[in-house]
Amino acid sequence: MGLMRTVSGVRGIVDRDLDAATVYRHARALADLLPPGSILLARDSRPHGQRLMAAAGQALQDARRQITVAGLIPTPTAQFLVTRLRLAGAIVLTASHNPVEYNGLKFIGSDGLFLGAERCDILFGRADLVEPPEVISGEKIPGRGLADAPGLHILSVLDLGCIDMEAILRHRCRVVVDAVNGAASFALPTLLEALGCEVVPIHTTPDGTFPRGAEPVAGHLADLSAAVLEQGAHLGMATDPDGDRLALVDESGQPLGEEYTQVIAIDGFLRRTGSKQPIVTNLSSSQLLDRVAEAHGVKLHRSAVGEINVVNMMRARGAEIGGEGNGGVILAESHLGRDSLVAAALVLDRLSQERELLSEVVAAWPNYVMLKEKFPLGDSDLTELLARLESEFNGAEKDSTDGLKWIWKDRWLHVRASNTEPVVRVIAEAKSESAARKLVSAVKKSAAAVGAA
Repeated sequence: MGLMRTVSGVRGIVDRDLDAATVYRHARALADLLPPGSILLARDSRPHGQRLMAAAGQALQDARRQITVAGLIPTPTAQFLVTRLRLAGAIVLTASHNPVEYNGLKFIGSDGLFLGAERCDILFGRADLVEPPEVISGEKIPGRGLADAPGLHILSVLDLGCIDMEAILRHRCRVVVDAVNGAASFALPTLLEALGCEVVPIHTTPDGTFPRGAEPVAGHLADLSAAVLEQGAHLGMATDPDGDRLALVDESGQPLGEEYTQVIAIDGFLRRTGSKQPIVTNLSSSQLLDRVAEAHGVKLHRSAVGEINVVNMMRARGAEIGGEGNGGVILAESHLGRDSLVAAALVLDRLSQERELLSEVVAAWPNYVMLKEKFPLGDSDLTELLARLESEFNGAEKDSTDGLKWIWKDRWLHVRASNTEPVVRVIAEAKSESAARKLVSAVKKSAAAVGAA
């Protein structure tokens, strides 16, 4: 894979692509880019996170920056803390949904947002010029410790004006939580208990030994599905290792797929608030969001894939809520970042509005089938692939904001380069699996002609 550097941050396999020197260089460069003030250091639960965070701490100390150490917390908690405590920014040691052998850095500015493409380019250029010291400590992390960082975030979620906490408390859901032994292992169960839920925890020991695939996709949630059935729970909730994404399992043990988190949360928000402000999602999110927008009489805008791209469009359009179809919900009232805690509260609020089961809420919406594929492909080959596909799908509406997306009345196809892996992603959605499969097969056939897939 090599070291990946994009608007999603830096990530790679530890001690092959990403080591203490790499972390030092990027942390030192960020120190020069951020305004005066303390810089937050945080991490997910990966076993190499502590020593890599120490390398970042040494870089910030060498740059004579103040350091606030939050330690093991969800990424959205770090974003929230930057704005709440008026910090200069943050570095989170995480590789998000990548497997445990990976780690990385997410860079947060003083506004609590991830750095955009232009600032990332500046950061990466500066990092390449940094000469790390011969000895980089892997133990002591300098700085001021921050007590109960998750607690501040949890209290803010409980205080959201767009949820009815009393209604949620009365509903008293039983929820099974699978945090993949990641950064949300404490925060999510604690929030749910404060909302009156009976919580059944599985995989909530934050030791970085991921007991399932790190990404909370349906194929990785067998343990959660089984536990929901065994416990007679109302639903199951699953996060990724850094706690910014939330996936759901209904009361029958059926994984809904990550797309439904955003749909249910946004529908519930619009029902509760009556807001007529636009909503924002990315190009690869389900057309169910179009149906939600139509039902509530609001506009839907789509950005390029990547949290910062959604956030920038939310700010430009005055959106109060948005997100990404990977289970990421972004609520402006809290902070402008994907947040599994916010998503969980909004989902529970939606269920409490009519005291419905999760399967009943889902059944009210049309059924679409989404297929996702990925395969290695270089930049030049991707250009050739897109050119081939343009001629094949010349009767569809096209969007070239991020790769190419072809849109028909009842289906769509999106082909783009990944921000987090050296692959091309192919996403298709249609009313039937056969229709979606036909679109994906057409891409694979063309990709084979240019030497991929």
